[in-house]
Amino acid sequence: MSKISKFFKVGSPSSKNRGPTPQEAIHKLRETEEMLTKKQEYLENRIQQELTTAKKHGTKNKRAALQALKRKKRFEQQLAQIDGTISTIEFQREALENANTNTEVLKNMGYAAKAIKGAHENMDLDKIDSLMQDITEQQEVAQEISDAISRPVGFGDQYDEDELLAELEELEQEELDQNLVSMGGLPSVPSASLPSRPASKKKVDVNDDLDMEQLAAWAT
Repeated sequence: MSKISKFFKVGSPSSKNRGPTPQEAIHKLRETEEMLTKKQEYLENRIQQELTTAKKHGTKNKRAALQALKRKKRFEQQLAQIDGTISTIEFQREALENANTNTEVLKNMGYAAKAIKGAHENMDLDKIDSLMQDITEQQEVAQEISDAISRPVGFGDQYDEDELLAELEELEQEELDQNLVSMGGLPSVPSASLPSRPASKKKVDVNDDLDMEQLAAWAT
């Protein structure tokens, strides 16, 4: 038997040698923490009492004052030790609580994994692939049917758009001609010539000036 196997006994431990459960250990640590907290409060009260005693005696009874201060220092050392012990206990308790939580989480995850495995045992991957292919084919058929139904019947691009526009212009021109006929047609153009426009007064005045200049030249 190896040294490791001697140190760690192999086999299921008996109920007598079974270690405490996390819940039991957490409970014990909480009890110890409460006990130390009460001791902490007691030491704080004793420190305050010894400080009051030292102040009371002062210089009047120096020996009693010094004894009170010594007891105060001793209580302060015990209080510091208890503070460190409580911190250690809190760390252990939190570690146990985390370990207990992790154990429960892993237990539930294992339970869920077994449930998933049991659900997948009745599933055949080949059947699932075949089923998904059938679903895909049926969706494609349904899409083709929808496209065929929504496509207009008898109305396509068989007519020339230019011919339709030309026919539309003829209809508009025909309607315009009918409107003119109903209004009596266009007004006739008068046959008589219009009177000529009289010469402007400015032009007559210019001619008179020319005549006066010619007359003056002849007289000289």
